Amino acid sequence: MWQNPTRINSSFHEGVAKTSDIIGSSASRTCNVGGIQRRFVLSTVGACARLFTSVLSRTRVHNLQTLLDLVQSRPRDTPLVTVSNHMSTLDDPLMWGIKGLPMTNPKLSRWTLTAEDICFTNPLFSYFFRLGKCLPIRRGAGIYQPYMEDALDVINKGDWLHTFPEGKLSQEDGPMRRLKWGTASLIARASLQPIVLPIAHSGFEKILPENFMFGRRPFLPLPFKNITIVVGEPMVFDIPQLRRTAKAMTLTDAHRGSPNCKDKWNESVGKSFQDSNRVGFSSLSYDGATGGSAGGTTTASVEEKTMRWMYSHMSENLRCLLQELVVKAKQLNYVRV
Repeated sequence: MWQNPTRINSSFHEGVAKTSDIIGSSASRTCNVGGIQRRFVLSTVGACARLFTSVLSRTRVHNLQTLLDLVQSRPRDTPLVTVSNHMSTLDDPLMWGIKGLPMTNPKLSRWTLTAEDICFTNPLFSYFFRLGKCLPIRRGAGIYQPYMEDALDVINKGDWLHTFPEGKLSQEDGPMRRLKWGTASLIARASLQPIVLPIAHSGFEKILPENFMFGRRPFLPLPFKNITIVVGEPMVFDIPQLRRTAKAMTLTDAHRGSPNCKDKWNESVGKSFQDSNRVGFSSLSYDGATGGSAGGTTTASVEEKTMRWMYSHMSENLRCLLQELVVKAKQLNYVRV
């Protein structure tokens, strides 16, 4: 069934999973919010990130105040989900080294999803990244894997979660690839409605290029590069309305193909958080989301197709927003060169 995650049975992944569970849970117990170990890790990494972005690089941030306001003074019990493009393995933490963001307060720092097979490969790494408020994610294991429940708990507690919905980094100069459905599923399943903030950046791919020399990354990040970060406008998805629309589209089997970004963001879609506190969709359909005819299907299959439709359209609209911001960030960064 679509709801079940893909099983990964290799001994390597099983060993990593056991290590992550044991060490990760230990980090959670010993370093709750305010714990001295977590504060030390966050402060040290944050100071290094700030040194690099503020002193060793030329960083410019557009619409920074929006990010600062949401991080420091958003309504209580209101989660924040930030999403961004992924250009290098140092996007996080470098993008949070900008001036104004809190470095030493674990309550205000972001949680982020990190690849299990990179950051949680041994007990030391697992403990360090857990202290740094990183959550493991098993690539290829689906959006209902157990690790996603940890991310969902973060949102349901009203905390800040950052994701890279592309699923992997890309330094290619072209349109953003189709987003994974994990971020959309977290937003849709959360018991607290999160504010979603898209952020785009350009320049990190120059700091740690994948093909620097002989097809390898540089041993150390390259200094004195231009970095441009563009913070978008906050938005909130109207999940009840989305669910009703998705179910209606599934039951009526009204296929009109997958609309592009320009088609989707019409007057009923592109409303900001300040304008309406909701983002809904017009009566659009997506063949890949509904998966064929809904006639004669069971309640379970209708629900499955409904969720597919929601996740697909939410992800596509996030991709459109991010794409616009990425283009802007690249243009601004190019002007500075």
